Amino acid sequence: MSDRLSALLQRFELRAKLSYTAVSPGGLQFSCDSGAGQLHLLRSGELLWLDPGVPPKRLSQACAVLVSRARPYRLQPAPGAEVELIGASLVFGLGDENPILRGLPEVLVIPLSDEPGVDGTLQLLFSEAKAQRCGHDAVVDRLIEVLVVQLLRLAIERKQLDSGLLSGLSDLRLAKAFAALHAEPARSWTLETMAEAAGMSRARYAARFSALVGLTPGEYVMQWRVGLAKSMLRQGAPVKLVAEAVGYGSSSALARVFTQQLGVPPRQWLLQQQMQ
Repeated sequence: MSDRLSALLQRFELRAKLSYTAVSPGGLQFSCDSGAGQLHLLRSGELLWLDPGVPPKRLSQACAVLVSRARPYRLQPAPGAEVELIGASLVFGLGDENPILRGLPEVLVIPLSDEPGVDGTLQLLFSEAKAQRCGHDAVVDRLIEVLVVQLLRLAIERKQLDSGLLSGLSDLRLAKAFAALHAEPARSWTLETMAEAAGMSRARYAARFSALVGLTPGEYVMQWRVGLAKSMLRQGAPVKLVAEAVGYGSSSALARVFTQQLGVPPRQWLLQQQMQ
């Protein structure tokens, strides 16, 4: 059986692109225009996070700042501070299909001090980012993607999130059901079969799931399947094949769910996406 993250990461593409390897005293400005999330890796020094309408936040220890969606903010080195900082843009698949993206807060700060599990990746990443060796871009971008997976793992293990998918994955019993569901979306999932996969009673499973994830199990299954269907449709898969792959059995059944969730059937939704 898949682990807590693997099935998700296999179905939704994570792409990273190095965007900077140093910060000037004037700082760095970010906006909503990029359409991508950002990862900022502070290795040493002191940094100010400047967010419109919010008091400045001081970052003074090694940390990763994961910005899941494009938004306006500024990063400013503290006066007189020498800052070792690199950053990258992140794309978690297309649109909001990826439940990892839906479950992340807009800004997540992950301390990195005394984390042997990521130290090796960080050292290699900073070394490669500042060198111009053969294959530089490919190596750096792949290392950032590896690091993002390690950061998600840390957030799950530390139980850093109060709600959403990653909060649910931090519960070892719920994680068993999530792993099975994500690996087999076409299976006929019911509250009983999900609770069985978690080794819990139906009542305890439903209550625990809703408390941690913020959705009922049935709502999550529907969101997961529709997200997969949207991703497959974007890639050109026929509606009938998509319906079978995500557990709805027929084009008409998938159309009913799409219309319920998105207001239009699959083919009309796809046409709208292609016209944007």
